[in-house]
Amino acid sequence: MKIKEILSVLEEMAPLAYAEDFDNVGLLVGNLNDEATGVLVCHDALENIIDEAIAKKCNLIVCFHPILFSGLKKITGKNYVERTVIKAIKNDIAIYAVHTALDNHQYGVNKIFCDALGLINTKVLIPKQNFIRKLVTFTIPENAEKVRNALFEAGAGNIGNYEDCSFNSKGIGTFMGNENSDPQLGERFEFVQTDEIKIEVTFEKHLENKILKALFQSHVYEEVAYEIYELQNQHQNIGLGMIGELTQPMQEKDFLLFVKEKMQADGIRHSNFLGKKIKKIAVLGGAGSFAIKNAIQAGADAYLTADLKYHEFYQAENQLLLADIGHFESERYTKNYIVEYLRKKILNFAVILSEENSNPVKYL
Repeated sequence: MKIKEILSVLEEMAPLAYAEDFDNVGLLVGNLNDEATGVLVCHDALENIIDEAIAKKCNLIVCFHPILFSGLKKITGKNYVERTVIKAIKNDIAIYAVHTALDNHQYGVNKIFCDALGLINTKVLIPKQNFIRKLVTFTIPENAEKVRNALFEAGAGNIGNYEDCSFNSKGIGTFMGNENSDPQLGERFEFVQTDEIKIEVTFEKHLENKILKALFQSHVYEEVAYEIYELQNQHQNIGLGMIGELTQPMQEKDFLLFVKEKMQADGIRHSNFLGKKIKKIAVLGGAGSFAIKNAIQAGADAYLTADLKYHEFYQAENQLLLADIGHFESERYTKNYIVEYLRKKILNFAVILSEENSNPVKYL
């Protein structure tokens, strides 16, 4: 099995188009055409992880955080990033990062976070904007079903929990081919008026090339008439953070102790207790201070995230309980999810969970 075959599975799990613009995801080091010997899954691809991959005969490391975030002008081994990259290259080890591609997925980092706490009725906290497009095309009735099915097969027509969604309307189309045309209906220079079906479907923008290819291959017209629109709709199943509910409300201190146990956190920093029970919970794995206002607007009783600064705790505004459980801790179970996904999709192949703890933060 080549590395690129494993990468295609990873992109099914977390499409790279879902990642934030600032992020650096995908294959960071290595040759995707190399034969894969094994996969080591970790949180951070550091030097000791490269050593572990060598010992376990894995030439592909799948990590959550990218080891390369910004460009390297020199690779001299002066810091941990450069030393890791050098060691990986010397030992023909590829490194692939998922990061915000999995953060934004409806079954990704924040759903894993919610599941660890047993939250129900979960939904995305900050739905992704400017990610949905609409295709409108026109064809004769005899060709409509073939075109629709081809578009569905390419990934169009998915709305929330529904698939194969389209709107179809009847109308009259007109055209006249010039001397260079080869019309499906009528002859050159003949004015044609015919019954047509207008087909409308939505799709995620990164699928556009695939969907247009399906349209052109399935359509009977020589010149395919189509329109593509950018939509302002939010994508309800893609985005950062998540909000859900406990099955039973809890007192604030009991809730934080519960979180500490479930997320194996050695310490939790939090805002003032408000003297009310906790039922509705917002979560965002990793650094999430930017979403405090979103948690408040969503009516959360508590917001769990990480990397909060001193003054950011004031942003709770006595409207919710704000808690920093630690960056690593908030993403703790992500690598387990990746391992389980790969093992289900790739049978009889070594997919190994790293035994190294890459959390740089220690507690007394």
